[in-house]
Amino acid sequence: MSENAIRLFVVMGVSGCGKSSIGEALAKAFDATYFEGDSLHPSANIELMSKGIPLTDKDRWPWLEQIAQAMAAQDGLVFTGCSALRKSYRSFLIEKAQEPIFFIHLAGSKDLIASRMREREGHFMSLGLLESQFATLEPPDTSETALTVDISASKDQILETIVSVIGRDSRVAVEIPE
Repeated sequence: MSENAIRLFVVMGVSGCGKSSIGEALAKAFDATYFEGDSLHPSANIELMSKGIPLTDKDRWPWLEQIAQAMAAQDGLVFTGCSALRKSYRSFLIEKAQEPIFFIHLAGSKDLIASRMREREGHFMSLGLLESQFATLEPPDTSETALTVDISASKDQILETIVSVIGRDSRVAVEIPE
């Protein structure tokens, strides 16, 4: 792996877009580490979201710092599920990790994501917060090291797209699996 190669990946997007399932599948495909950013939320954040109260930046900064530190502390390739909705959050993650991060934005319509959220069980994020998530979302722009993937395709197609793109990117420290 070259000195400047990217080894940290954040699978990002609004709640219900598939960050966990896609992130876990990517980690498996590349024999990498995966961890769920939601697992680092303090109980106060989970309580707020469970009640349908959107997080503020004050709530998010310590959580984002924990994610960045946890990613950077891992050896090898790391895939993490984290909403990273604003450009400032993504910049903060890079700053705190002290190394580059490749962002994989899972993008879909509000209707599609709402239907997925209605089907899942046991998650603290309420459907009522979806509107605030979309209001907060700043999709990655061309100044960021990022890929946006439409989630209306099948999971296999989404994975194939991501693996293909990051496998061709000379800045990324992965090889396409055989």
